[in-house]
Amino acid sequence: MKLNTELLAQASAQARGLAIDAVHKCSSGHLGLPLGAAEIGAVLYGHALQHNPDDPRWLNRDRFVLSAGHGSMFLYSWLHLSGYGVSLDDVKNFRVLHSKTPGHPEYHETPGVECTTGPLGQGIGNAVGFALSGKMAEARFNTAAHTIFDHHVICLAGDGCMQEGVAMEAVSFAGHQGLDNLILIYDANDVTLDAMADKTQSENTAARFKAIGWDVQTLADGHDLAAILKAVNKAKKTKTGRPQLIIAKTVIGKGIPEVAGTAKGHGEGGAKFADAARQGLGLPAEHFYVSPEVREYFKAHKSRLKRAYNKWQKTYAAWAAANPEQAALLDSRSATPSAAALLEKIPHFPADAKLATRAAGKDVLQPVAAALPLFVSGSADLYGSTLNYIASDKDFDRTNRAGRNIRYGIREHGMAAINNGIAYDGIFRTSCATFLVFADYSRPSMRIAALSKLPVVYIYTHDSIGVGEDGPTHQPVETVSGLRVIPNLDVIRPADPEETAGAFAAALERTDGPTLLSLTRQAVPMLNDIPASERRAGVLKGGYVAVQETAPLTHILLSCGSELQWAIAAAKQLGAGVRVVSIPSFSRFDAQPQAYRDAILPPSCRKRVAIEAGVSSLWHKYVGLDGKIVGIDRFGLSAPGNIAMKELGITAEAVVAAAQSL
Repeated sequence: MKLNTELLAQASAQARGLAIDAVHKCSSGHLGLPLGAAEIGAVLYGHALQHNPDDPRWLNRDRFVLSAGHGSMFLYSWLHLSGYGVSLDDVKNFRVLHSKTPGHPEYHETPGVECTTGPLGQGIGNAVGFALSGKMAEARFNTAAHTIFDHHVICLAGDGCMQEGVAMEAVSFAGHQGLDNLILIYDANDVTLDAMADKTQSENTAARFKAIGWDVQTLADGHDLAAILKAVNKAKKTKTGRPQLIIAKTVIGKGIPEVAGTAKGHGEGGAKFADAARQGLGLPAEHFYVSPEVREYFKAHKSRLKRAYNKWQKTYAAWAAANPEQAALLDSRSATPSAAALLEKIPHFPADAKLATRAAGKDVLQPVAAALPLFVSGSADLYGSTLNYIASDKDFDRTNRAGRNIRYGIREHGMAAINNGIAYDGIFRTSCATFLVFADYSRPSMRIAALSKLPVVYIYTHDSIGVGEDGPTHQPVETVSGLRVIPNLDVIRPADPEETAGAFAAALERTDGPTLLSLTRQAVPMLNDIPASERRAGVLKGGYVAVQETAPLTHILLSCGSELQWAIAAAKQLGAGVRVVSIPSFSRFDAQPQAYRDAILPPSCRKRVAIEAGVSSLWHKYVGLDGKIVGIDRFGLSAPGNIAMKELGITAEAVVAAAQSL
C-alpha cells in the first residue's frame, strides 16, 4: 500500500495537538518527544507496524517499545488513533488517578503498552529481551511449511536512553548475538533535560553502533514521512544478520516555536503556549481534536491490519494441526506449574550430603528444566560459579537460536533488563544469575520487574561473608536486606539442599512477581532434624519450625541460609525448651495468616534471638523489643569463610550467649 502522506501529515499535527492539550490540562508531562517524533508515530502506527488493536497480545505482532517513557503522550495518542482500548476520555485523563494513561507507560495498565518504561535506558534493554524471545520462538516453533513468528521489535529512544549504561550493555549484547529482528529508532534531537546534548556528549553514535555489530541509517530530516517509511522498511527487510539503528534527526518540541529545539522543549514548559501552537499547527479551536478524515483513515487501516491478522490465524491453525505437540508446548506458556508437581520431579538429597546451596541448585535445576521446556537460564559470565547451566541443552547463539543457556557477558544490569523483556513477551520463563553482591548492578531492573509483576527468577550465589578470601568487596552483608525491602520481590535464602529444592519450586510456581534465590558458595550440612518434605514445604510458606521444643517453650531462635545450622547447634546447648524457626522468605512468611504466624512464633514467648550473617535491622520485626540479633552491621573482611564467620561473631556460641542474656 502506498504511503498516504497527506493524511498522515494531518494525523501528525493532530497527535501533537492531543499531547499539547493533555499536558496543558493536567499542567504536567513531557511534550518534547510527542511533538518531535510525531511523524515517526504516524508512519509506525499508520502504516508500518504489524499489529491488531483488537488483540494487543497477538503472538506475531510487531512489538513497539517506547524507551523514552517520559514521552508517554506520544504512545497514548497513537494507541488512541489506531483503535486500541484507549478512548478520547482516557487521553483527556492523562496523569489522572486510576486512568489508563499514567505519567509513564505501565505494563498491565494500558492496552498496547508492551512494558513499563520511564527509567531511561530500560526500554532498550527490554526491547533486546523481546528480540531475543522472538529469535528463540522462531527457532522452536517455525517449520518449513509454516512461519508463525516473523515479527520485529521496534524501540524508540532518545539521548537520555542512549547515555544510560544499561542501554549500552544491552545493545552490545544484541550486536554480538546478531538480533536482526530488532530496530532501534534514535530520536536524535541533540537535547537532554538540563541542556543541549553537546554539554554531555560528543561521540559518533553511528560509528559506535557499527563497531558493535549494528547496521545504521541516518535520516537528516526525521520529520520526512516518506524517508521514515523507507528506512523502517529497509530495516525490516535486512538480511545482514545485524540489528538495525535508525538515527532520526528531529526537532524537540516541534510545533511550539517558543521552545522547539531547546532544552525547554523537553518538559511541560511549552504547554503555556498551547493556544498559539494549536493555531500554528492548523488545528481548530476545539481541544482534543481529531478530524473525521483521520478517524476514517485509521479505521480503514485497522481493517487492513485485521485482514493480515486473519490470514495469520489461518496459518497458525494449519501449523497447530500439523504440529500438535509444538502447539501444546506453545499453549503451555500461560500454564502455571504447581510447586507440588515440580517437587515430585526433584529427587531428595542423601541425608549425609554436604553441599553448597548453589551446588544443590545445580542438581535441582536439571529436573526442573526437563519439566519446563520453555524455561531458559542465563548468567553474567559466571556459569562455572553460579552453576545454573541447563546441562541437557546448549548455548543460545547465532548458530543455535533454540539454545536455553544465554551468556550475557559481564553485563549484570543489561542482563536483568533483557530478562524483563523476555518476561514481558510471555513466551518463555526466564532466569539469570550472578554473584549476589552484584545485585546492586541489576537492582534498577529488578525493581521494575517487581513493579511490573514479572515472574523473573534470579539465581544469585555467593550470598554472605562465607565467600571468604575475596573479601569485603565480594561479601554482601547488606544486600539481602536491601533486596527484601523491594515491594513484591520475594527473596528466598534456603538453608540446605532440601530447602533449596523448595525455593526453586516456590520461585517457578510464582507468576505475579520476581523471586531471588540467595545461594551459598560454601557447603552447608543437611538439617535432618525435620523431614525433607517438611523442609521443602516450609519454604513455600516462608517460615516453619525447624527444631521443635520437647519441653515448655523458653526461647525461640530464628535464622535462614547457612546460619540456620548455628541456631540449631545453639538450641542443643540451651536445652529442651528451645525452638528453632527457619525463615527463608520474609515476604512469604509475612503473607501467611496470622494464626499460622502465631503458631510458628507464639507471641507469649518473648525470649528470641535471630542470627544472620548480614545487617541486623530487618530481624527486629521477628525478635521484638525484648529479643536480640546476632548479625554483622559492618563490612566483611578477607579471610577463609569459616574464619570470617567466627571473627565477626556468627557462631553458635554467640547465639547461646545472646539467649542466656535475655
